[in-house]
Amino acid sequence: MIDNAFRALLPRFVAPVLALYARLGVTPNQVSALGFVIAICASTAVALDFWGLALALWWLSRLADGTDGLWARQSGLESDFGAYLDIVLDMAAYGAMVLGFAYAAPEFQLRWMAMLFLYVVCITSALALGMQEAKQAMAPRDDRGLRLGAGLAEGGETGIAYSLFLLLPDYLWLSTGVWVVVLATTVLARTLLAFRTLGYVDSAEASRPADATDESRL
Repeated sequence: MIDNAFRALLPRFVAPVLALYARLGVTPNQVSALGFVIAICASTAVALDFWGLALALWWLSRLADGTDGLWARQSGLESDFGAYLDIVLDMAAYGAMVLGFAYAAPEFQLRWMAMLFLYVVCITSALALGMQEAKQAMAPRDDRGLRLGAGLAEGGETGIAYSLFLLLPDYLWLSTGVWVVVLATTVLARTLLAFRTLGYVDSAEASRPADATDESRL
C-alpha cells in the first residue's frame, strides 16, 4: 500500500548509494543477492536474541532491495532475470525473518506458521492478479520489472511489522495477531479486486447467447 509512495521518494536520497555501487562495480543482481545475505544475518541475529542488531541489519537489507532496481535502470543492466531474482529473494528474506522470530519466540508458533502460509497465498495472488491485468492490457501501477497486483500488505508494511516486532518484543502477542489479520485481509481484498476487475468479463461472456457468440466469431 505504501510501496509506490516510498519508491517515488527513494531516488531523491540514494544517489550516494548508487555512486558506491558504481565505484565497486557491482551488478544489480549482486546487490539483490547482498540484500538477501544481510537479511539472513538479520534473521540469525533475531534467533540469537540480538534484536537491536537485527533491526539495523534488516533495514540495511531493505536498502539493498530498494536500490537494486534503481541501479539496474541507471546502469542499463535491467533484465527479466533480475526482476525474477528480486521477488524470489524478497520472499525468501521475509520467510527467513519469520523463522528467526519463531526460534526466538516459540510460544507464538501458530502465528508464525500462519504468516508463512499467508505469505505463500499473498505472493501467489499478487502474481496471478498482475499477470491477468497484463493479459488484459491494463495500465501498470508502477515501474517494477515484475508486475504484482495491488494489496494492503506489501514490502513496506512488512518492514514496519518486523520493526514493531523487534522494537516491542513484550507486545508480540498483539503485533503478531494484527499482522496475521492484515495478511489475511490482503488476500481477501485482492481476491475481491480480481473479481471486480476480471471476473465480470467472464460473467459477461457466459451470459451471452450461444448464437450471438457464434456470430461474433464469423
